Amino acid sequence: MALLRRETKAVEPYDAFGRFDKMFDEWMKALPFRGALEARWPWLAEDMIRVDEYREEGALVVRAELPGIDPEKDVELTVTDGMLHITAERRVEDRQESEKYLRQELRVGSFTRVLPLPEGVTESDITASYKDGILEIRIPLPEPPSAEEPKKIAVTRA
Repeated sequence: MALLRRETKAVEPYDAFGRFDKMFDEWMKALPFRGALEARWPWLAEDMIRVDEYREEGALVVRAELPGIDPEKDVELTVTDGMLHITAERRVEDRQESEKYLRQELRVGSFTRVLPLPEGVTESDITASYKDGILEIRIPLPEPPSAEEPKKIAVTRA
């Protein structure tokens, strides 16, 4: 059974079906087996930022694929409730000319990704840089609590 996006033509200020469509889209983005679904239904991957995450020198490194954007204007990083929110806006223009036709494709859209942060991390700890279409976010990992020597407590006679 194929999933089809329902086109809404509602004119009311409150569009319940539109909200359900948005909730369904968000739910589909969060599925753990999404890769298999994207192979069958490519539209699922259109607005998701692809990332690599790894640990390096005491930091969690997130590398997000964001080609063709201006990082100063088109990227927003926020932290809310222990989650890192990456939002980007992209416009890509592709033109191909031939003797008999002109094809123009323009993709405009907002792309998001939400990732959990390690406990104890604050937004002031996070740094980000952009180079060659890759946004690199470095999140210092908090030091684990040190294992203290057990302290002896003297027992006295009452």
